[in-house]
Amino acid sequence: MSDIILHHYDLSPFSEKIRLAMGVKSLDWHSVTVEAVPPRPDLDALTGGYRRLPVLQVGADVFCDTEVIFRALERIKPAPTLYPQGEGIAKALSLWWDRTTWKPAIGVLVAHIGEHLPQEFLDDRRDHYLGYDISKEGMAPMLPAYVQQLVAVKEWLSSMLAQNGPFLTGDTISAADLTCYHSLWLLRANAGAEIIDSQLGLGSDITGWMDRVAAVGHGNSTEISTSAALEAAKEAEPDKAHLPQGEDPSGIAKGTRVTVTPDDNARVPVTGTLVAANGQEVVVAVDGDATGTLHIHFPRAGFETLPA
Repeated sequence: MSDIILHHYDLSPFSEKIRLAMGVKSLDWHSVTVEAVPPRPDLDALTGGYRRLPVLQVGADVFCDTEVIFRALERIKPAPTLYPQGEGIAKALSLWWDRTTWKPAIGVLVAHIGEHLPQEFLDDRRDHYLGYDISKEGMAPMLPAYVQQLVAVKEWLSSMLAQNGPFLTGDTISAADLTCYHSLWLLRANAGAEIIDSQLGLGSDITGWMDRVAAVGHGNSTEISTSAALEAAKEAEPDKAHLPQGEDPSGIAKGTRVTVTPDDNARVPVTGTLVAANGQEVVVAVDGDATGTLHIHFPRAGFETLPA
């Protein structure tokens, strides 16, 4: 099997949960550091224009969105699993947490460090990614609400740990822990742990749990260039072992030209030829001069696949 390549940047919280997944599985992987703000022409060549991070590459297979990246890592190294109590509870908690906490976490973050964010970053997130103003001034009026929202769901985490501890779904770390950790990690890493712990009322149950999650580390990474990642794709062929099994419940025939688009933000469609799909994953083929034929993978939850 080809080497694992992760396209990411250091302060991306969604990238952090995949880096932690590498740690859970003690994987060796190659790191490609990309810019937080496009243009990213080499990454676009690998993803068909998908603009969110992180992106996982294994040869000529490219995985977009953390849910399908977790699925790929499970195929590559099944043990230890990211789903020790089953997939359903971890995936449901992950999707809930990502969608519930992302905006309030940004609101709290910019209250503390918003003046340090580059204008090009703010403009990009407003105009091309999130669709709303994340400047300090733009989010300040809603700060009390953002704090309230995070405190509410933080207390739910406390309840889960009291019931199931030391991790959210039981005795063993799961994908749910990696997801629910990442937005609190973003806040504490950038605004200061003492400040955030005080503002959100994070007690020792939450901070101790975060310490246990962080302790898994990031596996073993080696930095490579974007050109090396492109070359790895061009030299490989898509691996049939990564194709999902089963039928597409939407009834779209294989070979159909389709678009795959996130249904929440950064709604940039990727156009390709439908190769395989089931209830959990969809794969499209995209051809490029710099990469050859790629199979680009997306989850079904949170994405829309429609005939082009």
